[in-house]
Amino acid sequence: MKTNLITPEGYRKLQQEHDHLWFEKRPEITKIVNWAASLGDRSENADYTFNKRLLRQIDRRVRYLRKRLPDLKVIEYNPQQAGKVYFGAWVEIENDDGETKYFRIVGPDEIYERNDYISIDSPMARALLGKSVDDDFMVTTPQGDAQWYINRIEYQA
Repeated sequence: MKTNLITPEGYRKLQQEHDHLWFEKRPEITKIVNWAASLGDRSENADYTFNKRLLRQIDRRVRYLRKRLPDLKVIEYNPQQAGKVYFGAWVEIENDDGETKYFRIVGPDEIYERNDYISIDSPMARALLGKSVDDDFMVTTPQGDAQWYINRIEYQA
């Protein structure tokens, strides 16, 4: 089950996606479908078939967003979080081989299209929560346990 947490930026992005799909994209595609339907035989009309499918995809995404957005809890930065890893933190970690990773811990709805975000539900994020700079921690991965060290924690407004 997905965690219902989201950053303020992530919430705005999902709301903007909903508004774009509902108020701009859907009316545009609906006009194309109506125009293509007016041409007659729909079974061999590629414009009608393609855009009707696109309209269903838009409607599916809008339905999902309308169900998901009210359930999400927007988590604002709290100064008491400083120095420890919590939701919304940017974290730099390093392993014994010198490999470093830098990412932000966010809600599961925000990780798509971003290589520098990880879900709060991931094993890495769960292992990091509550830790401080210079702490070490273990993460269980499919390849086995991995040891990491925290180099830096920051919260951006």
